Amino acid sequence: MIVIDGPAALDGELKVQGAKNSTLPLLAATVLCKGQTVLHNCPHLSDVDTAVRILEHLGSRCQWQGDSLVVENAMTCCQIPPDLMREMRSSIVFLGAIVSRCGEAELCFPGGCELGPRPIDLHIGALRKLGVEIEESGGCLHCRAPQGIQGTYISLSFPSVGATENVMLAAVCSQGTTVVANAAREPEIADLAAYLNRCGAHIYGAGEGCLIIDGVQELYGCEHTVMPDRIATVTYMAAAAVTGGNVTLRDVDNTHILPMLAPFEQAGCSVRQLGRALNIMAPPRLDAVRHIRTMPYPGFPTDAQPLVMSMAAVGRGTSIFVETIFENRYKHAEGLQRLGANIKVEGKVAIVEGVEQLRGAPVMSHDLRGGAALVVAGLCAKGRTEVGGVEYIRRGYENLAGNLASLGARIREVGEPTP
Repeated sequence: MIVIDGPAALDGELKVQGAKNSTLPLLAATVLCKGQTVLHNCPHLSDVDTAVRILEHLGSRCQWQGDSLVVENAMTCCQIPPDLMREMRSSIVFLGAIVSRCGEAELCFPGGCELGPRPIDLHIGALRKLGVEIEESGGCLHCRAPQGIQGTYISLSFPSVGATENVMLAAVCSQGTTVVANAAREPEIADLAAYLNRCGAHIYGAGEGCLIIDGVQELYGCEHTVMPDRIATVTYMAAAAVTGGNVTLRDVDNTHILPMLAPFEQAGCSVRQLGRALNIMAPPRLDAVRHIRTMPYPGFPTDAQPLVMSMAAVGRGTSIFVETIFENRYKHAEGLQRLGANIKVEGKVAIVEGVEQLRGAPVMSHDLRGGAALVVAGLCAKGRTEVGGVEYIRRGYENLAGNLASLGARIREVGEPTP
């Protein structure tokens, strides 16, 4: 668990980790590349460890060199064991890469955070349009592309990040040209395209909503630096905000966080963008964040919603949240209520009446970003807060407690108690 003795204002500088949501599809993409890939700024996370074990099962050799991960592709297998698939939802992104490389793939439905139904129908439908035959049985997918991957036109009914990534990985070595309309526009999509193009791919329009992929015969590994993690950036911004802190974050891509700045400004924070750095200075008491509606990029991201709700919990006034992406994305509200927050949830809407002071209490994480939101709230709560379910937090944060402690928080991670 993570133990926090609050409150304490945060102050200092911190380097932001590489993006989890970019690293995982990049690792899947190495399946397609001959030779060696070196990913710099690669975060040490439990989800990354799972992806590495998947690659090693497939035959690749992986080695850490500081914050760089070296992957030597030597694929000998086209099947991922159920236990590895069920450790994280993002494991489904390996499907497109494996079936493109091997002409077949076998894997089970993925696991990960419980955020309600996240059907992979978009993935399956898109891959079928590319010529992949898919059979479902016993919770597993059996995929074959007897004629190879065929370029085609695909229009996604929703700009799903995962489905867009799977199509990119499947189509990059296809026969012909693939056009993906209503593709996801997230920065992580552009980062994946940048890596693949450096490896020899011909991908155009990444991040613009319409992808054009001209198939190539071969890809070769290269060196690539993983983009900064925009959700980790907002996590540390929220931590500074609720504690009345003054924090500078380094290695930030400020263009990526523009959709998330409005709540901080509404709350009364001063946010200065300094090239590849960002400074946030918070007032002694935050104001409400007014109205937050989660949307696909370039809208406000669903991953940042729990973190901003922790700010709203101590903001002066009423804040309204509307969650449009995932069901069950308000599980953190119960933990915030245990800390004294005034939150009412009805369906997709949460109404937060800010209180002056939260109180420390034992709380439990139920997903990655919800767990981080409880840690953020604990930083400004009076007394001791104990956050359980740290395994969720480790999925997406590199040394969260240690980083916050370096900024002045009284926080530490301890072993989970025996049940």
